[in-house]
Amino acid sequence: MKNELSPTLTKEKEQDAQRALAKQNHQALQKVQNYDALNLERDPGSRWVNMSNALAQAGHGLTLAEKRLMMMGVSKLDSRRALSPLQTLKTKITAAEYAEENEVDINTAYDQLQSAAKSLYERSITFFEPQVKGRNADPRAIKVQMRWVGSVHYHKGEGWIELSWWHELLPHLTFLRARYTKYQLQQGSALRSVYSWRLLELLLKFEKTGWAEYSIDAFCVAMDATEKQRKDFNNIRRRMIEPAIEELQSKNGWLIQWKPLKKGRKVTALRFDFKLDPQGRLDV
Repeated sequence: MKNELSPTLTKEKEQDAQRALAKQNHQALQKVQNYDALNLERDPGSRWVNMSNALAQAGHGLTLAEKRLMMMGVSKLDSRRALSPLQTLKTKITAAEYAEENEVDINTAYDQLQSAAKSLYERSITFFEPQVKGRNADPRAIKVQMRWVGSVHYHKGEGWIELSWWHELLPHLTFLRARYTKYQLQQGSALRSVYSWRLLELLLKFEKTGWAEYSIDAFCVAMDATEKQRKDFNNIRRRMIEPAIEELQSKNGWLIQWKPLKKGRKVTALRFDFKLDPQGRLDV
């Protein structure tokens, strides 16, 4: 005779499962509501990077070490905070916390902070804006370049760096209410390629839909592809797309499928379908 559960027991198990799920959702909501961006005592896995969708899709012009440093700085900002137009925002990052977050030795952290202090002021973000609005507007009519920081101070004897954020950039990092991209800092810092990190941000801009489509021009801007790289799609595929997808799948547990979209024989856009693998997600 089969040992079947009675309808009453089956219903009780379903109710228990629903209560457990409701508890998990409540705990997750509390975690978001209680999130304090300025609390420096939180473990690295609980830090979040928040930026406008426009910034997520822009060209960042950063090396991997610079990307690590800047996103650590972004994770320390309160993305809900409203700032006055003339307010200056500064962020301090120590070599010790840089080493811990990015899993490098302390000497490497000192070297990378010192190197970044020399180069970050010259790094710029690249946006493209339409000249006019409307269906027929050229989305790349106006090229806008913007600094990340207004100044950088490296305290050599003490091993820490202070970033003064560029004032025109702050609307893309603070007082975010809609149209923004967010992810846990550890999802990015676990990566060893800036291309992987940038692809992660491009995908998470569309996290709710599970698919993203970018024109090849927009993708190349976001990846800071050189003119030589842009002329050969196979180069972009081999050096950027395929290695980035492989790392995101192995390090972050994403399942990603992609395909080039063509007009004739020319690749004009890229389509990505993605979701987290429940069995392979990075524990962040």
